[in-house]
Amino acid sequence: MNPLRFLTSALVIAVCHATLSASPGQDPHAQMNHRGAAVMGFDQDKTAHHFYLYADGGAIDVSVKDAADTKNRDAIRAHLPHIATMFGAGDFDAPMLVHDSPKIPGIATLARLKDRVAYTYRETPGGGRVDIVVTDPAAVNALHEFLKFQIQDHKTGDALTVRKR
Repeated sequence: MNPLRFLTSALVIAVCHATLSASPGQDPHAQMNHRGAAVMGFDQDKTAHHFYLYADGGAIDVSVKDAADTKNRDAIRAHLPHIATMFGAGDFDAPMLVHDSPKIPGIATLARLKDRVAYTYRETPGGGRVDIVVTDPAAVNALHEFLKFQIQDHKTGDALTVRKR
């Protein structure tokens, strides 16, 4: 493992642990939001996550709820390019930390088939988006499992069915 990546992961784990320790008794969704703020660097209650499933892949879209919230908008814009790079390298440590689980559906296959998946960041008015294009049926299925898990765990209300891009 890359020493810098190891140190970064260790620091994130420590911050997440400290965040959780400070708020015992919270419901699991609130705990996930605390971990998410530590890992992603922006307030989960002031932002909206959306996950979309497409026949050739999907998308992760995060935006601020208040257009005047430049602090969280800029934090989203700092986080999502990093996520696109990490996922492209087969590194799914961030979602495992946010969701406090090493067994998130789809990530083992996405990591193994990383050369068949392209993650492209683009800025949006309220934050940013990672467009995901997949060239392998097994990777598409894995991505859809991953995105469906995100939809359910983040309680976004997004469609669990494939739609047009």
